[in-house]
Amino acid sequence: MQIGKHGKSWHLECMQRIKTAIVGASGYTGMELLRLLLVHPAVELVAATSRQEAGKPLTAVFPRFRKAEAAGLKFIEPDADAIAATGAQVAFLALPHGVAAEIARALLERGLRVIDLSADFRLHDAAVYQEFYDHPHPAPDLLDEAVYGLPEVRAAEIQRARLVASPGCYPTSILLPLLPLLRSNLIDPTTIVANSMSGVSGAGRKADLSLLFCECNESARAYGVPKHRHLSEIEQELSIGAGEKVTISFIPHLIPVNSGMVTTTTATLRDGVVADAVGTALDHAYAGSDFVRLLGRGGCADTKNVTRTNFIDIGWEYDPRTGRVILMSAEDNLGKGAGGQAVQCFNQMFGLNPTDGLQNF
Repeated sequence: MQIGKHGKSWHLECMQRIKTAIVGASGYTGMELLRLLLVHPAVELVAATSRQEAGKPLTAVFPRFRKAEAAGLKFIEPDADAIAATGAQVAFLALPHGVAAEIARALLERGLRVIDLSADFRLHDAAVYQEFYDHPHPAPDLLDEAVYGLPEVRAAEIQRARLVASPGCYPTSILLPLLPLLRSNLIDPTTIVANSMSGVSGAGRKADLSLLFCECNESARAYGVPKHRHLSEIEQELSIGAGEKVTISFIPHLIPVNSGMVTTTTATLRDGVVADAVGTALDHAYAGSDFVRLLGRGGCADTKNVTRTNFIDIGWEYDPRTGRVILMSAEDNLGKGAGGQAVQCFNQMFGLNPTDGLQNF
């Protein structure tokens, strides 16, 4: 591959960059998308929206981006016509659930492709959405079209999609270790228990008493039990992988770090299954993956090794006393759990190198 004057490949220097918008760019996930897309070799950032910050340049809100090529770009209102007028070909939606669907529809009607980081298009069943999110689905007619954006699982569908629903952070940390085992029929799906711990940024950039420094620092607590909203998409995708309805116990926890997520999932091995089959199934699923790093048997995933990256680290162990396999994963809830994974989907949608814009350690 030929290298250009700025260290980029000749191909990327000569190609026309993809005009891209970020809708809801002033939150933590929006900031992560800005961090990645402002330096992505195939991206021309043409729009960043924020009702609160409209009219301000990016650097007024995020001074860290002062030397970026598009640092002078100003936030605009999240108006579909205004976004389309910039020539944007694709939009990332970093908006709350219930809000994203309306602008997603409007942007699709204007010819943009959409990567939605909210929960609005992750579920196939509008009734399940209403059960877990406490209001009717705002665009049920689009659910059949939306592709669940787990790149290691649905690469071909993502590449063809107009509308990608980027998975939640908790689901990513649970699904990637479990799906190979379910597909190989190694575990009893009725015995799955998942415990996750997430950094405070996972709750979003908002004023909330429970999220203040003095409330979170030097403290750890479970929340959202027994029916956290992410449970709906976790069980949906596990059921697809297992070929039968799967119901699990899921206990999320808040821990006093800015970002990072660690999940420990356990399940009983089926009769006659040897423990080493777990490692074989994980190797078969992810040996060629760019962003899944397998730690092997006895490997304990650590958040310090994945923060500010798009990697998920997965280790495992077997407990012969209980007959249960122990799966351990770690990711950045803003990276592989949100913005990084959405950029990975973007790369697949536009036929780019999977690691473009994501080669950070």
